[in-house]
Amino acid sequence: MISNSQRQASTDPRAALGARVETVRGRSLEIAAPLSAEDQCVQSMPDASPTKWHLAHTSWFFETVVLQPHAGNYRVFDPRYGFLFNSYYEALGARHPRPQRGLLTRPSLDEVLAYRAHVDSALASFAAEADPVAWSAAAPLIELGLQHEQQHQELMLSDILHLLSLNPLQPAYASGAAAEAVALQPAGVEPCAWRGRPGGIAQAGAADDAGFCFDNERPRHRVLLQPFEVASRPVSCGEFLAFIDDGGYRQASLWLSDGWAAVQAQGWSAPLYWDLRERAAPLHFTLQGRRALDPAAPACHLSFYEAAAYAEWAGARLPTEFEWEAAADDGLLGDVGSVWEWTRSSYDPYPGFRPLAGAVAEYNGKFMVGQVVLRGGSRATPPGHARSSYRNFFPPAARWQFSGLRLARDAT
Repeated sequence: MISNSQRQASTDPRAALGARVETVRGRSLEIAAPLSAEDQCVQSMPDASPTKWHLAHTSWFFETVVLQPHAGNYRVFDPRYGFLFNSYYEALGARHPRPQRGLLTRPSLDEVLAYRAHVDSALASFAAEADPVAWSAAAPLIELGLQHEQQHQELMLSDILHLLSLNPLQPAYASGAAAEAVALQPAGVEPCAWRGRPGGIAQAGAADDAGFCFDNERPRHRVLLQPFEVASRPVSCGEFLAFIDDGGYRQASLWLSDGWAAVQAQGWSAPLYWDLRERAAPLHFTLQGRRALDPAAPACHLSFYEAAAYAEWAGARLPTEFEWEAAADDGLLGDVGSVWEWTRSSYDPYPGFRPLAGAVAEYNGKFMVGQVVLRGGSRATPPGHARSSYRNFFPPAARWQFSGLRLARDAT
């Protein structure tokens, strides 16, 4: 039976956005629910953040970007939180150093949850009471805040996995439906096939009428593609094991220079979380705890360097992000959304790129150097984010994300 609030949300854009605030914000709490207060305070490495910090930062974003500028009667929960929970917005003031977020034992988890409740209440009041001018200015920022929070939900899961992997007890994050929702699924027994696309002009980026997208997905523009072929599915764990068994991590000729340096410095011999000590029964650490490595599942937790080395070993290459997008739009890619797929494209602005206005101008553009684009989404990616134009990006050595690869090659 449809409630009155659901019926209203289906016809009133303001009510619909307010309902989405409740749903998305609630999902963050669901992700955190299986964790103890201690779990939520610890930072496992400088690139990761404590779950408690994610919960506070996403609230800070709504407080600072939406409520303070547009809700005239908004009362800041705690003026000190701006310093603690700003991430990288230089225009919004000084901030606590990222590598030290795990030292923030105060405020407590209960205080952070009270902060979230305060912000949620203010957002609900604003949606109900704001005049049309204030609402018109704030609504796009609320939508950006929701998309931003969903990005952090995916980061929460990858950061939780990394944290728990370092615990000698090897604890599972969760069991049952909460864990299965992000479990990697086998790609099936279907052999990998090559699917071709002719060369020519293709369109890349989100169209103006495509609905929400981030600023780095626009403007839509033309790209020239040479004829190419792309694999019908991502590389599987069994296929990556063959690379390892063939000495892939010991052959410098397969690796980019920086990648080989990382192999030597970090002692890489398998993807992150893999345990090959019992070679007849390989294991890997997952959000469900230690599990047998399924040879049919997509290989996951690979750096760009590992993906590129595997492609070299396989006599192929990684697709460019524009080849990937064109192939996705043409329906050539199977098993999209199991793992993020590294491309051979640097994370650069599109021709004519313009950042968003105001403080959120720092959202994407300032990171367009030294990073590599991934496409496709993973089991941890929130609904709606795994569109063909979505551009994820990480440094080439990053391994703690749910990242794998798909092969491509020039058409013969």
